[in-house]
Amino acid sequence: MAQQADITAMRRAVELAARGLGATSPNPVVGCVIADASGHVVGEGFHQRAGGPHAEVHALREAGVLARGGTAYVTLEPCNHTGRTGPCAQALIEAGVSRVVYAVGDPNPQATGGADTLRAAGAQVEQGLLEAEAEAGNIAWLTSVRHGRPFVRWKYAATLDGRIAAADGTSRWITSADSRADVHRLRAEADAVVVGSGTARADDPHLAVRGIEGAVQPLRVVVDTEATAVQPGARVLDDAAPTLIAIADDAGTSLDGADVVRLPRAERGLSVPALLDALHARGVRSVLLEGGPTLAGAFVAAGAVDQVVGYLAPVLLGAGPNALAEAGIGTITEALRLDVTETVRVGPDLRITATPHLTATFKGA
Repeated sequence: MAQQADITAMRRAVELAARGLGATSPNPVVGCVIADASGHVVGEGFHQRAGGPHAEVHALREAGVLARGGTAYVTLEPCNHTGRTGPCAQALIEAGVSRVVYAVGDPNPQATGGADTLRAAGAQVEQGLLEAEAEAGNIAWLTSVRHGRPFVRWKYAATLDGRIAAADGTSRWITSADSRADVHRLRAEADAVVVGSGTARADDPHLAVRGIEGAVQPLRVVVDTEATAVQPGARVLDDAAPTLIAIADDAGTSLDGADVVRLPRAERGLSVPALLDALHARGVRSVLLEGGPTLAGAFVAAGAVDQVVGYLAPVLLGAGPNALAEAGIGTITEALRLDVTETVRVGPDLRITATPHLTATFKGA
């Protein structure tokens, strides 16, 4: 059974890892804490950006010679390969660390094996401490490795009776300024923000992150099947962040100079699996789906929603569009059941986070 000191150190490593959210893609977020031989914390670090030193290297640099004979607590199994940086397993061995405790095994076949390398060098290695917490913090990268596609978080804002706009189409503002600021946090953690043509026409959204210092701007993606929704001068075409317009492979020409990807059509709109494949090929490991009910329904129908974040305002409208449109669900037995993982007050609103019971799998294009 883990000692309280081990739990405390690993929980700190999980907190450190979260500091890298939105900045490390296509790499994972990782945190590391080094304790010396007497159990005192002497080094901390986290993976700050892709191509930069890994968490273990930052922590070892801070610990210096005090790492020898000590324990390393890492949220992900130390890597065992040389890429843009050297193998962390070897760095721990060279530093003289005698014990390594990691939370989640590395599912990447190119990097796994660090635990075996450490054991072969005589280190004591333990796996699984706070595994659920560490996995939750790194779920985007883990999903991308395990399923070969980005992790998809669907965000919506609605009234307590599920409306995203009034009967006349007005929707600003259903939720509070606190909730809207919180959405920028979600954008900052994502590699890409995706909306559909309906949102592009109705709202002319900007989609860039505001109010978060040092945030890496996500790729702004507009699913514009017929290549008609994004017009010259649209806010999404400014230079605040990169933008990609996804159109049908048989659609007419799109905007001159815009970054465009052509994708196959589905029964409604574009193929969701093809869109996610295209984004994954561009290094996108996490998607924030901010599109309206039609696009959200297409993602749900494709089995491509991994997490739902709903902002519910204490407001009633009684009429107006629902948060989710046709999603391929015809009867109550086909309903997508969710597990609520968090409920938080955000100003006057309620933020509910939930995940599908089963791991999302594509139902086809």
